[in-house]
Amino acid sequence: MALLTAETFRLQFNNKLRLRRPYYRRKTLLCYQLTPQNGSMPTRGYFKNKKKCHAEICFINEIKSMGLDETQCYQVTCYLTWSPCSSCAWKLVDFIKAHDHLNLRIFASRLYYHWCKRQQEGLRLLCGSQVPVEDMGFPEFADCWENFVDHEKPLSFDPSKMLEELDKNSRAIKRRLERIK
Repeated sequence: MALLTAETFRLQFNNKLRLRRPYYRRKTLLCYQLTPQNGSMPTRGYFKNKKKCHAEICFINEIKSMGLDETQCYQVTCYLTWSPCSSCAWKLVDFIKAHDHLNLRIFASRLYYHWCKRQQEGLRLLCGSQVPVEDMGFPEFADCWENFVDHEKPLSFDPSKMLEELDKNSRAIKRRLERIK
């Protein structure tokens, strides 16, 4: 599996409400871990939004193409830089309903247009369909950092301070998400 660069993680999972200069485009990344309940090794990967395909749809297509044993249960954990848009929320719900051997949990670094009713409805739909959507806190950021980031290259920042700051910023996101639910 290709890994994210530390700089990509630092910039894209940044959950500050407002960015300082220099501004950059915050993209959607989806990191997933598929763990069979039988204790086998987990499968990991990540997707970025493409021109005509959101990261969530790329993820759904990837899982479908794996030909998973439907008699086996799987835990799927997704870490997203943005919570799913309402369209992707509907597609994720349809996918999970059709694949009841998958248990999906979603953790989001930021909420996508959380002030729009349509996006709020998408989040409520996911939560009401046995797909919990939670904000990423310290344990999720740390797990994502450990499992999806290339640690070979020297860093220009202190990862422990970055993880603490991400956790601190997540408190406001958690309150917002709870109000939406």
